[in-house]
Amino acid sequence: MIGNRQNAIRIFQFKGIDLYLHWSWFLVAAYEISDRQSAYDSVIWNILEYLALFVIVMLHEFGHALACRQVGGDANRIVLWPLGGVAYVNPPQRPGATLWSIAAGPLVNVALIPVLVIAGRTIRALGLAQSMPNGILLLKSVAIINIGLLIFNLLPIYPLDGGQILRALLWYVMGRAYSLMAATIVGFVGVTGLAIFALKSQSIWLGILSAYVFMNCWQGMKKARILLRLAKLQRHPEYSCPSCKTSPPLGDYWRCSTCAKPFDTFQSQAVCPHCSAQFTNTACLDCGRAFPISEWSSGVPVPTSI
Repeated sequence: MIGNRQNAIRIFQFKGIDLYLHWSWFLVAAYEISDRQSAYDSVIWNILEYLALFVIVMLHEFGHALACRQVGGDANRIVLWPLGGVAYVNPPQRPGATLWSIAAGPLVNVALIPVLVIAGRTIRALGLAQSMPNGILLLKSVAIINIGLLIFNLLPIYPLDGGQILRALLWYVMGRAYSLMAATIVGFVGVTGLAIFALKSQSIWLGILSAYVFMNCWQGMKKARILLRLAKLQRHPEYSCPSCKTSPPLGDYWRCSTCAKPFDTFQSQAVCPHCSAQFTNTACLDCGRAFPISEWSSGVPVPTSI
């Protein structure tokens, strides 16, 4: 699995967010650097170009993670791999919070565009363009990489940023479950086109990426089906999740970690009726976040929407 920390090297931590680099990144880096040696006068410039790609993807993923933190979500891990990066973010289950957490990544690429333009104009204004042809070429390559990543990420193919932004926008109109279902359906159409393009261009990297996107679309559709089933359950109207504000389902949907028997944690006040085990936190089955049961009390019925 791409995000498995056992297959990645921890690089550093920033604001409580750990950055990992997948081991395969080094293999692909060596191949890409050697394959583009003819582009520059020295291999050093090829290394700098690939390091620039690393920095751009890293900044993009930190944009996701920091935005998620800003809206009260959880984000503590980023894994970079040869075809991009994965920021493990869990924003509050609200469309606005999800939209900002996802959109912040591409906005980093947008912010880099004027920075690169100013850098290029500054080099030319100082008369360094003739004396530093490799530097100018590197700057152009970095600008192309940045714009290419921006355009690709904004494709409305789930789970790319564009597909997740589409899902967040549809959430306002269709609700959480149906918006995810719609986004994955669009994603399946998009990944079909991506796979056809990969075959025609004979690109092994696009082929791998297509397979990865397809698997995530499939997982997204399965999650949407689960959300639809959850939405049809009877609820405890006197409680609501502190994060997503959804009332918990009524029934034996929680399983005791001590005796492994199911029970309704809200009826027994977070105490297993079978073995009397006491639980500090109660997990929300809708958003996955856990809080002390005392924080769930609202006294006001909360409608469930899908």
